[in-house]
Amino acid sequence: MEKEKNEEKRTERLENESEENRQIRDMGQVLLDKNEKKHRIELLSIIGEVEGHESAPAQSKTTKYEHVLPKLAMIEDDENVDGLLILLNTVGGDVEAGLAIAEMIASLSVPTVSLVLGGGHSIGVPMAVSADYSFVVPSATMVIHPVRSSGMFIGVAQTYRNMEKIQDRITGFISSHSHTSQKRLEELMLDTSQLVKDVGTMLEGKEAVKEGLIDEVGGMKEALAKLYKLIEEKNKKN
Repeated sequence: MEKEKNEEKRTERLENESEENRQIRDMGQVLLDKNEKKHRIELLSIIGEVEGHESAPAQSKTTKYEHVLPKLAMIEDDENVDGLLILLNTVGGDVEAGLAIAEMIASLSVPTVSLVLGGGHSIGVPMAVSADYSFVVPSATMVIHPVRSSGMFIGVAQTYRNMEKIQDRITGFISSHSHTSQKRLEELMLDTSQLVKDVGTMLEGKEAVKEGLIDEVGGMKEALAKLYKLIEEKNKKN
């Protein structure tokens, strides 16, 4: 009897590991629940290009917003989820999709922490600051640049005004979820001294913290420790 129970546990463990591996492979998502305090942490990775309404080239690494949004809704609806850890290494991508993800993260009731690894460029910046607390590793970079558009313009003046409005939405969101002002963000966006073929600013880890975009320089250890602390603070209030 005991042998059968052990075999059942082994089979169940293998099935759980297989499901976790499938989630990591398909969507970069996994549940972290082996910690000492038994907190159930959902891990969400935003990697490569943020794909919006149009599909990116097949060879591109992408994060599909139609996968991320339902996952965030499930996290909010699941009473067993204690917190969310977001790992970012993105070149940016679709503005509307990126803002949708950022707004969704910001609206969650569970504690959230983000960690920028490698890069958190362009629309990756709003997603990085949307968490309750944000970290960046020292070697990571964050690029802030004006909104771009490609293709033929039917009305130049109207298109320019529309791009200005989109840019205001982005800078407004970032400033309201970080410690930097909208005016300073616009200054960083329009800097002509840093990028050879473009306008904007590249900030390394410590510079992103100094500018008030990111809360703290740190890695996985610091990010998880902060998330555990936020979870425990929320539990005490409840």
